[in-house]
Amino acid sequence: MTASTVPTDVDLWVFAYGSLMWRPGFEAVEQLRAVVDGYHRAMCIESHRHRGTPERPGLVLGLDEGGSCCGVAFRVEAAAAAAALAYLRERELVTGVYDERMLPARLADGRTVSALAYVVNRAHAQYVGRLTPEETLSRISGSVGLAGPNPDYVLNTARELDRLGVSDPALSWLAAALTVSTEE
Repeated sequence: MTASTVPTDVDLWVFAYGSLMWRPGFEAVEQLRAVVDGYHRAMCIESHRHRGTPERPGLVLGLDEGGSCCGVAFRVEAAAAAAALAYLRERELVTGVYDERMLPARLADGRTVSALAYVVNRAHAQYVGRLTPEETLSRISGSVGLAGPNPDYVLNTARELDRLGVSDPALSWLAAALTVSTEE
């Protein structure tokens, strides 16, 4: 998606399903629970920098094909849309593992908006697809990157989903397993 296909002369909606939910990094004037169909939240991307290293890659979430995903939609006023988009591109498009898409998002108040979302690029080398829960746990447990320990990323995301009342059994299992492993 090119810069010209993301409108910045009107309010910009951004769909968040992972760390953007609890650390957006831009100012929003509205935030609502939202659902995007056709994609699901998946721990399917190797992180060589933010949550791991090339020697010990961590895992982060991607918006992957199939199902539906409940997260948060943020509305950025038109006056701040270009700056928010520049920030998001610097944060999310560093390695090319995400593609920008404008997707319909159903908001908790019944509206449907076109929201910017970062969808995993399945052809990218960092895409790992579907791992078993045990493989996922093993890869996350000891990984640390520039943004901190990989387990913190998972636990913060799980806490935010709990706060929103969003059920994500796979992430809940992973968060519980990580909590147990850090307590041992």
